[in-house]
Amino acid sequence: MEYIIVFLALLGGVLLGLLAGWFWFSQGKRISSSLQNEINAKEKELQKMDSRLAEMESKAKAAEFEARAQAREILSEAKVQVNEMEGKIEREEVRLEEKEKSLEEKTKDIERQRQTLAKKQEDIDALKTELSDGAAKHRKALEEISKLSEAEAKEQLWQELKTEFSEYYAKQVKFLKQDIENEYEEKAKNLLSEAMQRYASEVSTESTATIVQLPSDDVKGKIIGKEGRNIIAFENATGVDIIIDDTPGAIIISGYDLARRYVAKLSMEKLVKDGRIQPARIEEVVEKVKKEVSKMMLEFGKRAVEELGITGYPQDLLKIIGRLRFRTSYGQNILKHSIEMAHLGRMMAEEIGADPSIVVEGCLLHDLGKALDHEVAGTHVEIGVEICKRFKVRPEVIHCVAAHHEDIPIASPEAFIVAAADAVSGARPGARRESFEAYLKRLKELEEIAKGFQGVDRAFAISAGREIRVYVDTKKIDDLGQEEMAKNIAKKIEEELTYPGVIKVNVIRERRIEEAAK
Repeated sequence: MEYIIVFLALLGGVLLGLLAGWFWFSQGKRISSSLQNEINAKEKELQKMDSRLAEMESKAKAAEFEARAQAREILSEAKVQVNEMEGKIEREEVRLEEKEKSLEEKTKDIERQRQTLAKKQEDIDALKTELSDGAAKHRKALEEISKLSEAEAKEQLWQELKTEFSEYYAKQVKFLKQDIENEYEEKAKNLLSEAMQRYASEVSTESTATIVQLPSDDVKGKIIGKEGRNIIAFENATGVDIIIDDTPGAIIISGYDLARRYVAKLSMEKLVKDGRIQPARIEEVVEKVKKEVSKMMLEFGKRAVEELGITGYPQDLLKIIGRLRFRTSYGQNILKHSIEMAHLGRMMAEEIGADPSIVVEGCLLHDLGKALDHEVAGTHVEIGVEICKRFKVRPEVIHCVAAHHEDIPIASPEAFIVAAADAVSGARPGARRESFEAYLKRLKELEEIAKGFQGVDRAFAISAGREIRVYVDTKKIDDLGQEEMAKNIAKKIEEELTYPGVIKVNVIRERRIEEAAK
């Protein structure tokens, strides 16, 4: 039994050995076949690489051949260019040598001329010395004969000429002066007329009353209120007068301050639209409208400086500038007048070569004091100067503001232009207007001033008060007195009257002799 078990065990071991040998043999065969395949693939890749290398070698040889050919071609072209350059250099050297020879010849010629001129100069100096000596001897001989020195002879001759020709030269000087004045006056007129033609603005005048339209006449009762308390409260809050008459569907707001009238107009329109018209509501609406108008003033100031190309002004100064929109002078709106002046002044400054930026700022700010002259003591010029100093405006611009009415002497061309632009803008037709009563009063005062001078026969204000013609007695006033009277009348008008623009004083002295033939 034990032998059988041993035999079976040996038999199982043999079988296991056979199986293991068969397994390893099959695995080895498979591995060897895969290795063979890999070897074959590598050999193919090597063959391909050999063919590529051969191809690359052939390309490299072809490129080398081509490069050598190009190099030979470039070398031959370079040799040709070098030969050409050498030829040019040789020709240039020849040309320079010829120029050098020509310059040497010219230098020798100039040297000869210099020597000739030097010799002539010596001869001239000798002649001058000889002439000077001769003149001195001649003068000495004349002094001995006339018994006068040179200075005494000159003085005696001058006195004789002065006595003989003084009247003639005085007339000539007078004629020349008149010609120069006429010429420059004509040039000034042409310059001003050209500037006025290039800038054309609308005529803007403001009256002293504003009309507010009402939906019906029944609203007038509400506006008046019980015992007139509503209208009294409204007038106290706005500072204007309300005129309620028989005009259908309208009331009139009267006042000289445009800002107050505008506030009153907007407030009245809001109250009428709202329907609640009572003292407390009136005060509330008026206060609200005042704030809106203050914002509008700032906006007006910004628009003005933007239109004129001015930058750097603070908001407080812009508000004061915008306030000029609600200020008038003889019916002319001050802000529009200042902007119009700035455009005219810029054109004139560019024509004569002055600084346009100074002129534009001076024109815009020249009447700045009128925005506050009803609140601050002083003339509008003084107030405007103080405002400009407070906001650190340029000194050149401040001088234009201070001198535009000649309160101080005008010391710059820009200030002259500002004053001229002010006169042009204020005096142009339709720019300003005044009431009929004030107009007649001004004409009468103008004539009375002229008639107050001794020797005046008649005086007439013409051209809407822009000219006064004065006829004088020829027996009492001579030519010199005529000129003096014209100056005195003009000076007195400037001191005593307030008027827009310029008034021309024309003093006429004529002599008429009549005889009758019988």
